[in-house]
Amino acid sequence: MNITVYLGASNGNDQNLILAARKLGKWIGENGHTLVYGGSKCGLMGELAESVLKAKGKVIGVEPQFFIDAGFDYPKITQLIVTQDMSERKTKMIELGDAFIAFPGGTGTLEEITEVMSKVSLKHLKTPCMLYNLNGYYDDLKKLLDKMITFDLSSKEKQEGIYFVENLEEIKEILKKENR
Repeated sequence: MNITVYLGASNGNDQNLILAARKLGKWIGENGHTLVYGGSKCGLMGELAESVLKAKGKVIGVEPQFFIDAGFDYPKITQLIVTQDMSERKTKMIELGDAFIAFPGGTGTLEEITEVMSKVSLKHLKTPCMLYNLNGYYDDLKKLLDKMITFDLSSKEKQEGIYFVENLEEIKEILKKENR
């Protein structure tokens, strides 16, 4: 299974983010899955990719040329797909994914996962979309989605397939349930 993970190219200020990224990567690699991610060697992206590789897993990076020109690519990954821009990158990462996880990240992570959420909501993607709510990181987004339902601008049916998960065990359970 190709697991697309969106996350930041910085480490943040919470050591638990690094530890959780490494644990997720180790699990991906040890279980024969392939990581699809933004291609960077920096920050949480680099931690995740490195842990997949250490666990003998495959890593596909999808990175725009301007990031490669700036020296952010990770030469050790299994495959690097170079795109012209961020829009092409998002499209390719969605094409490659069988499941999607948004790890805590910045505005880029948010932009990327909201496109996936929209496609899941429209039933254009029939794959799980998980927001890794480590230490309540995505609590406010969850409240916003609930408010959309309260205002009758969305529905529980439209939000089926969008999950807020607290840990790796919940990710495993959702993938197991969705891939029966």
